[in-house]
Amino acid sequence: MPRDLDVRLLRHFVAVADELHFSRAAARLYVAQQTLSRDIRALEDRLGTRLLERNSRSVSLTAAGERLLRHARRLIDDHDELIRAMRVDSGGFVVDIVGEQTTPARVLTEARRQEDGFEYYARTGTGLREAVAQLRAGALDVAFGHWSATAGPSAGLRRRLVRHEPLALLLPLTDPLADSPVIEPAALAELTVCVRAGRHVTADWEIVAQQLLTGWGARSAVDHPYVRGADEVDHHVRAGEPPVLVPISQPATATSVVRPLVNPVPVLSWSMVWLDERDHPALDVLHAVIDRLQDTEHWDALPSPDQPPQ
Repeated sequence: MPRDLDVRLLRHFVAVADELHFSRAAARLYVAQQTLSRDIRALEDRLGTRLLERNSRSVSLTAAGERLLRHARRLIDDHDELIRAMRVDSGGFVVDIVGEQTTPARVLTEARRQEDGFEYYARTGTGLREAVAQLRAGALDVAFGHWSATAGPSAGLRRRLVRHEPLALLLPLTDPLADSPVIEPAALAELTVCVRAGRHVTADWEIVAQQLLTGWGARSAVDHPYVRGADEVDHHVRAGEPPVLVPISQPATATSVVRPLVNPVPVLSWSMVWLDERDHPALDVLHAVIDRLQDTEHWDALPSPDQPPQ
């Protein structure tokens, strides 16, 4: 019998036990169903016993699963309470902004001007798939990212649409497409496009981007290394490199240009996610900033399909 168990695995087991359905549990946790199945198997291997009986039509708890469920709920509650207790007097409010110079980073920059008795701490590079577990554990207060339209509601979480951000191509100056002020997605058919460069890159983004490229008949540069830092993007987006799919907020570099995609305008729909029970002045400020930006810059409106973003 193991001496230590991963709380994340227990949390995933409880979700499946509650839903008795892997797809619904995966949506609730905001993880891929394949990941959830793998984690349940890992927990069963760790404990040396089968916890679930499952077939193509149903999922049920074994006797061992029933015993574990009673203890797992208590362990998760105690774990989360401990994390909250250790952070209660810190005065810090931790926000995952995905990356520097992204839309979430801009929201946080505006909110920091209104700090009053609290302080924002920025985290980058997580993405919602990992951030949701950290929200539940109390290690994170707010997360930004792309919330899948197929994920549906997730128990204990609240979500707010922040912005429908138009997408664009980051192109080396020598790329033939760089001469066009705007680019239609149809022009990318049969081309290889990179989706792994930029401050916005997470696992969630890659799923969205790959779906778009497939719809356009384009190929993803799957063997391209990840390029995230500003200096790294500046260095690697150059002659001979493929165009890069990015949000319109991605800055150009000395060797590249940003060209909006139109007809139609594809978007990355940013969301802000937090715990339903979370109540804090820092959260109120974030909402106020988003209200103002949505009102003045129409962030919550889908862009016209044939007009370049302003």
